[in-house]
Amino acid sequence: MDKKIVLLFLFIFYTAFGLSYDEIKDAYYRSYQYEKTGNYEDAIKSLMPVYQSYPEGYTINLRLGWLYYLDKKYANSIFHYEKAMKSAPYSIEAKLGYTLPLLAQGKYADVEKVCYQILNTDFYNYYGNLRLSFVLRMQKKYDIAEKVINKMLVIYPTDLNFLLELGLLKFFTGKKDEAKKILRDLLILDPENVTAKEYLEK
Repeated sequence: MDKKIVLLFLFIFYTAFGLSYDEIKDAYYRSYQYEKTGNYEDAIKSLMPVYQSYPEGYTINLRLGWLYYLDKKYANSIFHYEKAMKSAPYSIEAKLGYTLPLLAQGKYADVEKVCYQILNTDFYNYYGNLRLSFVLRMQKKYDIAEKVINKMLVIYPTDLNFLLELGLLKFFTGKKDEAKKILRDLLILDPENVTAKEYLEK
């Protein structure tokens, strides 16, 4: 989300409850600066006054979900993403964020459910489909994964991520010649693709 839009949203919503615009802006500014340096702990601490004042706020919980994910504190990340989704039940960005700590923990079935919720709202959502195809492959639901991939390749014919997913799917289903062709073609578009090179060597 664009930072200016975030600040405008916060100004409209939060100032009615007591925090000044400058206090909110400063908290977010310091949080972004700490994030840039990889200091996620202080990035989180910078936002605590905002969170303590508005614990049910959408934007603050979305931001904390992201920062806790980066800090590999996945239970905390899930907690805040769930609060963000409760605050804005139709938010796709919150659901996409929610999949990140789940993916990091290998909770593929849970990610699958969330991705289907996303696709019910936005059938061609890029990351919803990409993450769905990945978790389906990881669960060996190869036929469904291939349908998702092919659906997206119709509208993104040269997309590197979906081409790689298709190549890997062919590899794991034993269709090595098809996998080789797809991965070789992928290297034309992305000559330094490490994963494609790795599987071609296999």
